[in-house]
Amino acid sequence: MLVPCYGHLIFNDTCPFWLKDLPVLQAIILRSNNFYGPISPPDQCPLAFPELRIVGMSDNKFTGSLPSNYFVNARASSSLQIDEDGALYMGDYSFPYGYRYHDTIDLQYKGLEVKQGKVFTSFATFDISGNKLQGEIPESVGLLKSLIELNLSNNAFTGRIPLSLANVTELESLDLSNNQLSGTIPNGLKSLSFLAHINVSHNKLKGEIPQGTQIISQPKSSFEGNAELCGLPLEQSCFRTKAPPMQQLPEQEKEEPVLNWKAAAIGYGPGLFLGLLIGQVIASYKPEWLPKITGLYKRRNP
Repeated sequence: MLVPCYGHLIFNDTCPFWLKDLPVLQAIILRSNNFYGPISPPDQCPLAFPELRIVGMSDNKFTGSLPSNYFVNARASSSLQIDEDGALYMGDYSFPYGYRYHDTIDLQYKGLEVKQGKVFTSFATFDISGNKLQGEIPESVGLLKSLIELNLSNNAFTGRIPLSLANVTELESLDLSNNQLSGTIPNGLKSLSFLAHINVSHNKLKGEIPQGTQIISQPKSSFEGNAELCGLPLEQSCFRTKAPPMQQLPEQEKEEPVLNWKAAAIGYGPGLFLGLLIGQVIASYKPEWLPKITGLYKRRNP
């Protein structure tokens, strides 16, 4: 069962938690309305829609946070198996004379608006972008094994990017941009081989971007707005070194060695000249006392 609530009608209400009475609800599209209040049940229980695979609640006025166990009961999104009745598509309704009907859903996927005529039952997306949600992203999001898109952008989420996202092996699109997330980008994200679109721009992330093929092939705009983030595809290197600036000596200290050298040169020159002059006089003029001193020295030292 699908519940689309979008178009020219603008709904102004709280989140319709009463829909949990629909046990086979597979998709709920409430985007671009004036829904407000918390997106989690008032008693902070897990998401109460076990068969829900598509959540589109973007561009509303939802507030509050997601409890840590929010995704625990999302049974359908936690499995990669086809429904027990063998249906391949959501809304695969059979009518007399063999006619089959498929609902059409407008989705936002990889930053683009896409009209889906047939949606596989294994297809799972979660889009609550463009609201006023805050708090940490719960680690229980890692239980959504069949999730192919997660869009939490344009909110006020804080804390770290959940390490458990590395367990969402089918993930193709991840948008966490324009929040207040901190810490590093989990290294496990580089192992997500289907991740074709990632955007973590305009947060408070730091450290090196994981150097996986799927990540470094993204445009640098997907990582901009994080002052302490470095590594490809950004131009900012993580291995830059800065030599300490040379300390400039005061003018007085720089001139002192020069002055000392000049003083030494002035004293050394005349002394050397006087010594050579005395030696020359002694060599050319032999006074009478010189042989006497030399003979006395020889008698004492035969």
